[in-house]
Formats: sequence, structure tokens, C-alpha cells
Amino acid sequence: MSIIYQEVITGIVSGVSGKLIHVEVEIRNGLPYFTMVGYLSKESMEAKERVASALRSIGHPLPSMKITVNLSPANIRKNGTAFDFPIAVAFLGCLNLIDASKLDDICIMGELGLNGKIRGVGNCLPIVLEARKQGIHKFFAASEDENSLRGIEDIEVVFMDSLQDVLDYFHGTYHQKSCRSATTYQKEESEEDFSDIIGQQHLKRAMEIAVTGRHHLLIIGSPGSGKTMIAKRIPTILPDLTFEESLDVTKIHSISGILDNNIGIVTTRPFRSPHHIISPTSMIGGGRNPKPGEISLAHNGVLFLDELPEFNRTTLEILRGPLEDKEVTISRLYSKVEYPSNFMLIASMNPCPCGYYGSEEKTCNCSKIAIEKYLNKISGPLLDRIDLHVEVKPVKYQKLNSDIKPETSNQIKSRVNKARRIQYLRYKNTGIYSNAELTPKMIEKYCKIDQQSKTILEQAFNKLGLSARAYSRILKVARTIADLDEKENIEKQHILEAIQYRNLDRKYGDKF
Repeated sequence: MSIIYQEVITGIVSGVSGKLIHVEVEIRNGLPYFTMVGYLSKESMEAKERVASALRSIGHPLPSMKITVNLSPANIRKNGTAFDFPIAVAFLGCLNLIDASKLDDICIMGELGLNGKIRGVGNCLPIVLEARKQGIHKFFAASEDENSLRGIEDIEVVFMDSLQDVLDYFHGTYHQKSCRSATTYQKEESEEDFSDIIGQQHLKRAMEIAVTGRHHLLIIGSPGSGKTMIAKRIPTILPDLTFEESLDVTKIHSISGILDNNIGIVTTRPFRSPHHIISPTSMIGGGRNPKPGEISLAHNGVLFLDELPEFNRTTLEILRGPLEDKEVTISRLYSKVEYPSNFMLIASMNPCPCGYYGSEEKTCNCSKIAIEKYLNKISGPLLDRIDLHVEVKPVKYQKLNSDIKPETSNQIKSRVNKARRIQYLRYKNTGIYSNAELTPKMIEKYCKIDQQSKTILEQAFNKLGLSARAYSRILKVARTIADLDEKENIEKQHILEAIQYRNLDRKYGDKF
């Protein structure tokens, strides 16, 4: 025996993306020695002990020769224990115990116990998606990871419990288990419904517009006006996730460790509502071993910040970048990871410390300085990035006692889905899915307005002192309102309604 070489494919997770890793095993004549190379962490280096014991447990110990295991590319830090299983399979190929020619198009993931048992790695979904993108459609994985791979199209997964199963598979005596049906999705039912809300038609309309175009929304009003009650019903009218969006959400929740092992692909949009004492790191993500923060956990869904001025100002200011860029980059000594953060921000707040500034029912006891100090906790640049501003007032008794039945969430959601479908078809192959994501060049193309609408916008711009960013956001909101009306072009009434949602520019502009 001179030199025996075998290569198999596995992967690692970087951020929320998978990266394929080539596992190379070389056995040659020489003094018995086992070395592993390839920029490895300590737990990855320990694979040689687990692999050696696992192979002995099935009656095939490592040969007493010089053994080298390389994990490439060498410029990527290899963390975790997901390399055990592929290394062991590569050894089985080297020892001619399996047909090595069939390993070229298989991606292998799993940790090994000393007794040869294959254990799951938990977050293998990003690896599978990356491998599929590169033309690999067959996988070996632990049975423990079956739920995390449930429902993915166009792949074949062989789930195994022990290293002996690999030998049985190649010898034709193993009964193959495939992914369960893609219909076994996560399903969440809510008892909350928009029909529970009496009155507040202006706010309901704003929320419908917000979720249709994925626009950010700020609700300001006195205590008891129903801000939080309505906001918590937003999940019931959110548009359905597309399959690709579902995979993105599932990947993030999987690597964060918050995905239930009994759940396959997440099919309900996330709704995250962190407490105001949350730290900047927990909000944006990071830590010694970087993990996604709340803004990434809310990707393709909603981040709801109740009592906005109570949040730490630093925590709020770090939202400015992700609100524009739709992603966040976290740099560490050995790595740099990127997490998607394309979320819809919904925030609520009182108009002053006591909550009754401008109220018709109760007198505000706050001084002008106290009100300005309270509102100044929300910076102008952050406020400028919020598309819709809505002021709400407590519902009158007459409306509470009305016999008119409010619309249900399903009725609102049907309109939202219809308008989202219009956007999906309009922006197909452009890389965006909603009006809120329009770039300046796209605004010129898709948000054309007539001369009368331009005149109205100019008057509003001068009167309210709007910024260029606020100007473009009005056009985006008007585009969404036109979609809800199923109009191809933006009309005057759409512009007028969109301007109404710059309420804070008009009433509180001198205090922010």
C-alpha cells in the first residue's frame, strides 16, 4: 500500500448561510500518526478521537499508518462537531468498505458518538440549501435532524442512526428513510382578530397599508387608545410567506436555537416584541459566538417596539443602518458574519411622559421641557426612516356601543395578499418583493405621478419641511395605496392619503 486518498463533501454554517467543506483523507505508509489540518477549532480537532472509536465500534479500526485529514478551504475557520460523520465515511471509502465512487455527489453531516451512533447537528438547513444551489441533491444526515429538513423540495435525504447504517446502505440492506411530506408545516392559530377592535378605522387602514407594502409604522396616542391591542393583532393580517421566505426564516430560527425540533419549515411570519430593557447586542446580534439578534429574528416579519421612548437611545440608534440596508454585519477577530434583517418596524409611544399631551379628555401635566425631553429620545434620523405616522385617540362611547360589525382579519388579509401578489409580479426578477424596498431608480420607474400630484407634493414638502427621504417614502406609500385600489398608476387621492401619514412631521416636528 502506498497512498490511499478519499474526498467527501460536508458543510458549515457562517452567519445564516452554508459553506461547503471538502474533507480529504490520506493514508500512506509510515509510522502510525493521525493529524488534522485546515484552520480547526478545538472541538473540530477532537473529531479524530471520536472517529477512531466509532470505527472500532463497528469492527473496522484505523490502520496503523500515517493518516492526514484536511478540511478545505483552509481560509475558513472550522467550528463545531459536524465533521465527524463525513470523516468516518471518507475512511470507509479508503478502506474499500463502501463504493467510494458514489460519494462524489453526496453531502454528509453529523456528529459521532464513541459507539458509532450518529447525532444531529441541529442547524444543517443552511448547508443543505447551499449544496442544493451547487448541484448536490443527495444527503446523509442523522435521524435526529429529520424535522429540520422536512419539506425541502428537490432533495433526497438518507437519515441514519449509526455508522453501521452506512455500510448497510452501500450493501443494499438498509431501508432508506426520506424526508416527510412538505405539507407538515408549522401552523399557528390565533384567537385574536381585528374584529375585536371597535372604531380606530384610521389606524386599521394605516396598518393594512403598512403590511401590504412592508412599510414601517409609528403609532402615537394617549394610554387606553388601543395602540398595543391593535399592534398585537398584526400577525393575523400579515401576507403569506413565499417558500423561499419560509426557508430564510427557518434558517435564522434554526441557528438561533429557538426552532422547535418538532417543526419543519416555519410558515408564519415572525412577530418579535422585545422588552424595552433589551441591550444593543441582543437587538442587533453578536456575542462571543455571534448569534442573530431581534432584528434578524424578525426577518420577513414584524419587530414591534412598545413604548418606544423607554428603549435605550443607543439601542434605537443602531436600528438606523439595518432599516436602510436590510442586513447587519458583525465582525469578530476570526470571522465576519452577515445576518439578514428585512423586517417591518411597528412602534408605539405616548405623546408625553404622562401620556395626555393634546388629549381632549384629560389635561396634560407635563412641562414643555419635559415633553421635548421625552420626544427627543427618538432621533430625527430614526423618525425619518419610518414611513407612516399615525395619531390615535380613545374611542368614544357611541362607537363602542355601535351595532356595526368591524371587518375580520381574514377580510383584511385577503386584500393584503391580493396587493402583495401585484407587487410580486411587478418586481419579479428585480430582487425585491415589496414597495418599501424600492430604490431611487425604481421609484422613478414605478411611482410616476401626474402634474397635479406633483403640485400637491411640493406644497406638502414646503409646509411640513420634509426631507428627501420622507419625500420618497410618501411616494412608496402612495404606490401601496394604489395597489390596494388595484390601480396601475398613482393618482391624486393616493398622494393625499399618503401625506396624511406624515403626522409627526406636521404636529411634533419642532419637538423632535
